[in-house]
Amino acid sequence: MTTRRPSGQAGVIAVLALRNLRRQLRRTVLTSVMMVLGGALLIFSFALGDGTHENWIESGIRTSSGHVTVEHPEFRRSRKIEDRLGTLVRDEVGRALAAPEIAPHVVATSARLSINGLASSAAGARPAQVLAVDPLDEARFSTLDDQVVDGRYLEPDDRLAVYIGVGLAASLELRLGSRVVVQAQDAHQEIAAQLLRVVGIFESGVPEIDQAVVHMPLTTAGEWLGSGADVTNVGVVLSDSGVVADVSAQLEATLRDPVGRGEARVMGWREANPALAAAIAIDDFGNYLVFGILFLIIAFGIVNTVLMSVLNRHREFGVLRALGLTPGQTGTIVLVEGLTLTAVSGFVGVALGMLATWYFFGDGLDFSALMGEDMTFSGVVIDPVMVPVFRTMRVAQVLTFILAIGVIASVYPAVRAARLDVAEAMKFER
Repeated sequence: MTTRRPSGQAGVIAVLALRNLRRQLRRTVLTSVMMVLGGALLIFSFALGDGTHENWIESGIRTSSGHVTVEHPEFRRSRKIEDRLGTLVRDEVGRALAAPEIAPHVVATSARLSINGLASSAAGARPAQVLAVDPLDEARFSTLDDQVVDGRYLEPDDRLAVYIGVGLAASLELRLGSRVVVQAQDAHQEIAAQLLRVVGIFESGVPEIDQAVVHMPLTTAGEWLGSGADVTNVGVVLSDSGVVADVSAQLEATLRDPVGRGEARVMGWREANPALAAAIAIDDFGNYLVFGILFLIIAFGIVNTVLMSVLNRHREFGVLRALGLTPGQTGTIVLVEGLTLTAVSGFVGVALGMLATWYFFGDGLDFSALMGEDMTFSGVVIDPVMVPVFRTMRVAQVLTFILAIGVIASVYPAVRAARLDVAEAMKFER
């Protein structure tokens, strides 16, 4: 007496499952088309969504403190000049960013002295956020140097120069060459004033920035405020927002001494800009919700396809059971049908979605007709051209999701087939 090997049984089950998919070709094709289109739409939407989020993040970090920022633990709460990074800590941060495991990810850095002050002219006075920067570093880090509407951005040999927004210029009736006085509390907790001359006026499109932000040379601010080369934060722009967590962890480990002494704190952009992080999380949730509903509909289509094949094959299953198939093997045939249909359709849909998205929309989709030229979101100006971004993690998520839908949708028909009564099935007339 010979015993059929498990591999032989698996082969028979696969052949029977594929034969039924081929026999019910019209139903199989219709369900497959629905799955393929669903998978392609999912890939396109996630690629465009990730590209949109990357656009938001890039715009946000360029106008704030970067993908990663190092600052004094109390500065974000107090915004006082006494809560700043000393020169020694700033030097340690520079050495840490030059480390072999971090440097390849760094695109730009900017050490800033950020203080709240008052800007005044003969026309009046307005609150101002003074950013003292190194002109060359800031030009690589920020986008404000590209948003000049009159004059120029700061240059390395500037001393008593200031670069202001159009809103502040209009409020104080300033133009190129005008003199403006900035006042703030210095390092000795005294009110100090500095006379500057306007060398450039910018327009970012964000009223909060255009009406308050002024850039001045860091060396001038150090002399004016008595802070020397100290800064309030060091911002870092990375090559990809996906490496923020790793770079932050490595940077914190490298700076463990000043961090341990309470002299420095490493923050990712999500912690530094919680409003933007929350907006992206909400948008992600909306995408998951919409596509969950879409694939719930597709799941019912799979259930219909597989279940109808079970109901139309009672006699066939009865014969197979009579020939020796166990209830578990009978259910497995049905399960393999559903999984095969889902897996093939899922892979084809993902491949088609990636190809179509790259071919037709690889250069980006221009939403300026819907958004306008200067759409602001969470305090930053958004580029209306959204470029899709393909991530390996997203492809894996989509395939896993589709396969999970296939498993769930095939379970009930498989259970129905496994519980089939052999005697009743043999009586069934097709």
